[in-house]
Amino acid sequence: CALPVPPALPPAERRRTGAAVRIALAVATAASEASGRAPSSLATVFSASGGDGDNCHAICEVLASSERFISPTRFHNSVHNAPAGYWSIAAQAMTASTSLAAYDASFAAGLLEAVVQVHASQAPRLLIAYDTAYPEPLHAKRPIPDAFAVALVLVPDRTERAIARLGLALGDGATDRCVDPVLETLRASNPAARSLPLLAMLAQRR
Repeated sequence: CALPVPPALPPAERRRTGAAVRIALAVATAASEASGRAPSSLATVFSASGGDGDNCHAICEVLASSERFISPTRFHNSVHNAPAGYWSIAAQAMTASTSLAAYDASFAAGLLEAVVQVHASQAPRLLIAYDTAYPEPLHAKRPIPDAFAVALVLVPDRTERAIARLGLALGDGATDRCVDPVLETLRASNPAARSLPLLAMLAQRR
């Protein structure tokens, strides 16, 4: 399906967005709206194993050519915190933002970082985890089949909009898997989709 263009961005910025920015901002907007909190009020944690795969591919093509001229748009979209920058524009947010990567453990790392920040600051955090596909030949080395993203608003105390209470513990337990084989295939193929077992528990009120 086509990824939505972020309506809150100015037209010039909207045209520059790629898949990573579009899917990250879509889930961030949905989560902040569901929480009833102003997007501009939420400090953020963005987590992805890579960045904009299409943009990375395009830059590699240019560097492998005789021209080697990279457009400013390509360049500024190549940095890992590009979605966070676009979000700050769309949400008019001047709050703190963290962008991190931990390969296939990026969702878990982002969740841990966000929870630690909530505990330390006693203030809400908006967690956004996302990953997008790479075109060939990069896809052969990093075979992420499609884009996936999830966003959660984490708060220190229960509110009327809270849907669950989250407890974290570090350990060497077995990896949670999805019972549904289709969801399990997705979970194993996209780092952001490692969130699916948690999402399933939220959906089942467990």
